Amino acid sequence: MRRYTKTKKGFTLVEMVLVIAIILILASVVAISVSDILKNSKAAATSVDVATGTMKDGIAEQEDLLKSQGFGGGVYKTVT
Repeated sequence: MRRYTKTKKGFTLVEMVLVIAIILILASVVAISVSDILKNSKAAATSVDVATGTMKDGIAEQEDLLKSQGFGGGVYKTVT
C-alpha cells in the first residue's frame, strides 16, 4: 500500500493577504514622502524665482508676446 503525503505547494490566503497589506503600507509611506518632497521643491523653486526676479521677467515676456500677437497689454496687472 502506498502512502501519499500531502506536500505543501503555494501560499495560503492569509500569507497572501499579509504580503499585500505590507506592500500597501510601504506604498503609502513612499507616496506621502514623495508628495512632501514635491511640495518642498516647488516652494524652494518659487522662493528662488522670487529672489532672482525671474518671475517678473517671465511676466514681462508674456506681456510682450501677447502684444506682438495682437492682444491687449496689461493682462497680468492687478485689478484694484
